[in-house]
Amino acid sequence: MKNILIIEDNHEVRENTAEILELAGYKVFTAENGKVGVEVAIDEKPDLIVCDIMMPVLDGYGVLHLLSKNPETAVIPFIFLTAKAEKSDYQKGMGMGADGYITKPFDDTELLNAIETRLKKAEILRQTFSQDQSGVNDFIATVKSNTNIRLLSDAYEVVQYKRKHMLYSEGSHPRHLFFVKSGKVKTYKINEDGKELIIEIAGEGNFLGYTPILEDVNYTETAEVLEDAELMIIPREDFVKLISYDSQIAGQFIKLLAKNVHEKEERLLSLAYNSVRKRVASGLIEIFDKFKAQMAGDTRLKISRDDLARIVGTATESLIRTLSDFKSEKLIDIESGKIVLLREDKLRNMSN
Repeated sequence: MKNILIIEDNHEVRENTAEILELAGYKVFTAENGKVGVEVAIDEKPDLIVCDIMMPVLDGYGVLHLLSKNPETAVIPFIFLTAKAEKSDYQKGMGMGADGYITKPFDDTELLNAIETRLKKAEILRQTFSQDQSGVNDFIATVKSNTNIRLLSDAYEVVQYKRKHMLYSEGSHPRHLFFVKSGKVKTYKINEDGKELIIEIAGEGNFLGYTPILEDVNYTETAEVLEDAELMIIPREDFVKLISYDSQIAGQFIKLLAKNVHEKEERLLSLAYNSVRKRVASGLIEIFDKFKAQMAGDTRLKISRDDLARIVGTATESLIRTLSDFKSEKLIDIESGKIVLLREDKLRNMSN
């Protein structure tokens, strides 16, 4: 049984929400203000927290801030409740690290769906995956069963390659991510004198070809099988979905890619982050170009966050965080629920 903590100063809302969750099979703790909520969270370590924003003593932002500083509570999924319609409320919350938001009044289904989605995501983040073919398959299967990501395949093909087989060549377009199950693969460049410069020798448990996909460029080196090898082939489209859907899930996958080398993880996380930014910028420009003839010079886009997230192929939470970044960078503004393009030129350059 999962434990849920509700932090809400309105007695009626707090009790009604608790009743809904108890009927759904959850064990529920409640707190009437933020200060009590922090104390309960530290004592009980709930599986998820639902917290109002506007409260006396300590508001929801303060609760999230304090809990994020405590290693034992920082990983608990956190959903904001807000009665305000302004987008800035939940954008601020998502920017602080919240996992979602629910606008009051809400119905039973909306509440339960939000909680179930966040608990499933937390299940992915709690797991540790081995850095071999089994770990990759387990990760992908877990993501598929706990999110709405649609991948091209349920199981990826393992192909046997003979020594000297050319996997890809410098300048070609990346179509796959390669995972070395056995054998060795070398990547190299040919210098101006025609000499071969080896970049890397990848062995069992290594991935090949992910950086050009993340950077959206052609291969900058050639990959050749050094000794007979078995390689798992993951389509580019699936890799992009796994990396772009959610930053925390991307982090789990990157741990497999980087084999726990911290510096490499930081670089790949940065590339994944920039990939989401590019996709959101592309989505905004695509919608603007499609409807600008009907907008008569207006630069305000009326589209729901959920619909925009579906267009760019990312989680709503990741989209909101990116829009919040764009707003702070003065690339966009948000007026009455509409996205205003302030710097169409910069967004267009980013999307290219």
